[in-house]
Amino acid sequence: MKLNTAVFFGGESVEHEVSIISAHQAIEALDKEKYNVIPVYVAKDRRMYTSEAMLDITFFTGRKLDEAIAEATQIDIVKEDNQVVIKPVKTRLFGSKTLGTIDIAIPVMHGTNGEDGTIQGFFEMLKLPYAGCDLYGAAVGQDKVLQKNILSDNGLPITNWFWVYGTEIDEDRDAVLRKVHKLIYPVILKPARTGSSVGISIAHNDEEYLACFEEARQYDEKVITEKVVKPMREINCSVLGDAYNAEPSVLEEVASVSHDELLSFKDKYQGGGKAAKGAKSAGPSKGMASTSRIVPAPLSEAETENIQKLALKAFRVLGIAGVCRIDFLMDAETKTVYINEVNTIPGSLAFYLWTEKGVSFPQLMDRLVDQALSRERRRSKMTFSYDTDLLMTYQAGGSKGAKK
Repeated sequence: MKLNTAVFFGGESVEHEVSIISAHQAIEALDKEKYNVIPVYVAKDRRMYTSEAMLDITFFTGRKLDEAIAEATQIDIVKEDNQVVIKPVKTRLFGSKTLGTIDIAIPVMHGTNGEDGTIQGFFEMLKLPYAGCDLYGAAVGQDKVLQKNILSDNGLPITNWFWVYGTEIDEDRDAVLRKVHKLIYPVILKPARTGSSVGISIAHNDEEYLACFEEARQYDEKVITEKVVKPMREINCSVLGDAYNAEPSVLEEVASVSHDELLSFKDKYQGGGKAAKGAKSAGPSKGMASTSRIVPAPLSEAETENIQKLALKAFRVLGIAGVCRIDFLMDAETKTVYINEVNTIPGSLAFYLWTEKGVSFPQLMDRLVDQALSRERRRSKMTFSYDTDLLMTYQAGGSKGAKK
């Protein structure tokens, strides 16, 4: 019997369009002999839609999103008895009141309001098995401030850094600049909870820093400042599994094909132009698979093993599950390695790193589904409520809700 498998994508995020591409790569990889695939598109206003035509990415391409949505059915997803049911928001007089049920969810939503635990919390409320991180791992994976503190507390290497709220630059600009001067320029500024290089820039002096800070705080309340690693190599490693069993992928070295100091959104998702020497380029946009890369990364066996061990440890201490990509920075001269950030729902689900290890994209999707079902079986044996007679003995009046 096929599993009714809903792939969630889109969302209110700067990575909305990237999510559409990644999700359709996953949809194509799901074995249609095992899964009845249901596309669930989350619009930028957070309304949900579905349509059988959405199974093909051409439903979205070549036109505005509003035009595509007009041809889909807006839906609600609710729990009825022991089933998660899809219902149309508007029903016709003789139309069906339900559009089917969901057995398992696969979120392929990048960035805020999706990858950050938001959609995972929705699944938790429905008690719907879902692939990838639970809401705690998702939240930590998205918030780089929380992430860096946990990594540092567990002895994992990160660059020198600090963070402030965006409003602090208005309250005491000099205090923020003093922190920057301790790092020494150049520094890199990032919104704490975005991805795909959006809002990220490098500053070489105070004037540039203030301009970059203004840009970064447009995307998040918290702004991170880090010391630039230069000369730098960017090495990525994917990890697949959970706290009980996880394995690292082969490594890749990512090249900034625009030859700037940062890997841009264009470099990551649009091929960026001419590939760096020795790197693979996917040509027309194929999500993260379009990035210019060298696979496997040209590193020594010892360097490769060190990064893979660091990736596995970071995966575990951050409480991640499913398939993630952990990005590393390497000082090209000293060979010192730093963990840059973790992506709990990486672009293209990092499938290109697993095919190099002999795991096909369909096999990768099978393993994500198996992990989701295994987690649900484990959680079904846990205790989440505690029966008491508190309300039987409660008397109205006095201090409301007071604890003794």
